[in-house]
Amino acid sequence: MEKVIATPPIKKGSDAYSSKIELAYNGSREDLDPYVPADHRPLESNTSSFGALAHLLKASLGSGVLAMPLAFKNAGLLVGVVGTMIIGFVCAHVITVLVKTSQQLCVEIKRPCLGYADTCDLVFQNGPTSVRKYAPYARELADWALAVTHLGACCVYVVVVAESFKQVSDVYGGPNWSVTVFCALTLVILIPLTQITKLKYLVPFSALANFVWLTSICISIYYCLRSPPSISSRNLSTSISGLPNFISTSLFAMEGIGVVMPIENEMTKPHQFLGCPGVLNIAMTAVVALYAFVGFSGYLNFGEGVRGSLTLNLPQDEILAQIAKILVACVMVLSYALIFYVPVDVIWRRIQEKIPARSHRWGMAGLRLFGTLFTVGLACAIPRLELFMELVGAVCLSIMGLSLPAIVETVWRWGKDLGPYHWILWKNCLIVLFSLVALVSGVTFSIKSMIDNL
Repeated sequence: MEKVIATPPIKKGSDAYSSKIELAYNGSREDLDPYVPADHRPLESNTSSFGALAHLLKASLGSGVLAMPLAFKNAGLLVGVVGTMIIGFVCAHVITVLVKTSQQLCVEIKRPCLGYADTCDLVFQNGPTSVRKYAPYARELADWALAVTHLGACCVYVVVVAESFKQVSDVYGGPNWSVTVFCALTLVILIPLTQITKLKYLVPFSALANFVWLTSICISIYYCLRSPPSISSRNLSTSISGLPNFISTSLFAMEGIGVVMPIENEMTKPHQFLGCPGVLNIAMTAVVALYAFVGFSGYLNFGEGVRGSLTLNLPQDEILAQIAKILVACVMVLSYALIFYVPVDVIWRRIQEKIPARSHRWGMAGLRLFGTLFTVGLACAIPRLELFMELVGAVCLSIMGLSLPAIVETVWRWGKDLGPYHWILWKNCLIVLFSLVALVSGVTFSIKSMIDNL
């Protein structure tokens, strides 16, 4: 009969080392060689830390930067600067919380990398017994919040494109159509563009769009700094009723949590993403500084008449300003095609099994056509750029960007380490409370504004 050797239980403290040696003598080295997720990532995950920084800056410096003057209009110059720094700090913190939780989870379950929805799902699956049944709901909430956020952004892009072309058309003797008509005309470009199912075909256009986007921002800043009025002519602060719209617009502009996990998952040295100075901290510092500068200078120059996209405030009788508007419109069209992939992917994963395999190609084409018609239809129904940004920021980004990361960290640390006096629990409760206040107040003011503009 084979002799069975009982392995002594692993002890705490000083006995743990000797226990590991005994396990090693029995042929197991798992505890001596801890799992390092970065060592098991696929070969295509070869993004350097500098490359990750470039990707994160590119993703964060999107259409939101041109919306910051509108946020400052709702808060005032002084409150806007302070508020931008606070919201930037909170956004950076919740992203740090999410990435750190995901990295620790990867080590525990021995997975090379995890996406946002996967992290939410698996944290609940590996959390306290009482919350494991909520794992599917956490995944669904994360997926749909991400999808709706990108659909809302698509609507914003349609309105920016329509208003930009309308302003140029009005100056140069084009047809005197409404913004709604111009929104509908974007279908001529968007329908064939969104039928491109392979991202690689859009890469050259994306590279060109980055250069064009930077040029447009520089032109806009030039007009903001050309002849600014005195600071005393603008509000340093506004009434408290403007804060919900400021928070919602700032969240829409600044929150890039949807792209963080894909970027971190592609890094060869993911441990350099966090920390000081890490990729995230460098990127968020640059983003907050630029957003505060553009918001301050844009509101200072254009005042209460500032629009949801800074380019829409540029002079209509100058060639350079018209070029900036056209460039922004072209960038928005290409950006629409890229971010449209996210909601399509979320929905397709849920319906593809219900469609026969031979019809998948037509099913995907139909889904893309319906999604394009849906977003353009919403833009036509409510052609007010500001209302879209405030509503999307209040609903989706308060949930996806603030509440979920805080809840995920709490579940992950529950029963392990909540810090002295459970300060991590209290901190996350404050974040969730802040997100709920932003959600309720932002939605209330957005719906009220929509009703008033009908």
